[in-house]
Amino acid sequence: MTAAPASPADTSGLRTVRVDLSGRAYDIAIGPGLLASLGTRIAALRPGARVAIVTDRNVADTHLATVEQALDGAGIAHSAIVVAPGEKTKSYAGLEQVTEGLIAARVERRDLVLALGGGVVGDLTGFAAAVLRRGVDFVQAPTTLLAQVDSSVGGKTGINSPQGKNLVGAFHQPVLVVADTAALDTLPARELRAGYAEVAKYGLLGDAALFSWLESKGREVIAGGEARGEAVAASCAAKAAIVARDEKETGDRALLNLGHTFGHALEAGAGFSHRLLHGEAVSIGMCLAFAFSARLGLCTGQDAVRAQRHLESVGLPTRIADVPGDLPDTDGLMTLIAQDKKVSRGALTFILTRGIGEAFIAKDVDGAQVRAFLQDMRTA
Repeated sequence: MTAAPASPADTSGLRTVRVDLSGRAYDIAIGPGLLASLGTRIAALRPGARVAIVTDRNVADTHLATVEQALDGAGIAHSAIVVAPGEKTKSYAGLEQVTEGLIAARVERRDLVLALGGGVVGDLTGFAAAVLRRGVDFVQAPTTLLAQVDSSVGGKTGINSPQGKNLVGAFHQPVLVVADTAALDTLPARELRAGYAEVAKYGLLGDAALFSWLESKGREVIAGGEARGEAVAASCAAKAAIVARDEKETGDRALLNLGHTFGHALEAGAGFSHRLLHGEAVSIGMCLAFAFSARLGLCTGQDAVRAQRHLESVGLPTRIADVPGDLPDTDGLMTLIAQDKKVSRGALTFILTRGIGEAFIAKDVDGAQVRAFLQDMRTA
């Protein structure tokens, strides 16, 4: 596996990755049991600040007491806003609930908002913090594998529109990310597998050595243990390096969207429901991106098969037919793809690949070719 620019684990298993943004750099702390350290970390980071915790009902049942005890132990005043779990909470109604809750809690600009949960909570909370009083700082405490390796890092925040995923949002960097890897032990196996898709993404888009390592260690990453911590740190380091070069996605940060253009369309087509989790959609989307690249002669069919076989080996869906229930027809999926944030003046942009670890940004992709490909893939 390619060496990650992260500190080695100490005797307690703690690793630290630095997101090196000029004037707004922050640390990602990775290791077991870190939720209990949130009080001391926040007190050191922002003395005297109050904290408003935003979480969902499922995470609250499991982790909220630990966090509240940690804040109490550091003498930090706090309040909590609990939202419904699920992608549908990442909406205008969810944003209203959180922002009005923060205003009612009298959160001021010198205070902190704490996102405790998965990607939905992190994206929603970060966006609420971005617009509250024209910007309040926030801390990410991701509790899912997907959030720890992807959505909690890099400052993308937002909500979904009925017309597409993540179409309303802002760039708003956290001031700290605390990834408690022990929290992942409480997740259902399906959630862990979905998060693993984003781990595999880093190898598939730019690190062939990491992908080879995952081919032998992927099941161990999902099961837990030392490999999981290594994978989280390597993923965070990969994303931190890209974000430091291109914070607002004007260049190669778009590579992080490998599989997402297809995947977001499938998510929207499934109604942002439990039928298809985000990581599952990304898994299918990455397989489609490799297969489409192979059809265009950009990469070998062997690479496309290799990517698909690995994702299948850890229990992830890899085909459109793996999505349960009905989806829009091909024209309906093309309409959803046309709403993707990477579309520019109507021209389709995809992240395609020349092989394992060799993703690139392809602009002005022929929509007719995409449509014909999707039509074929619906029955593959």
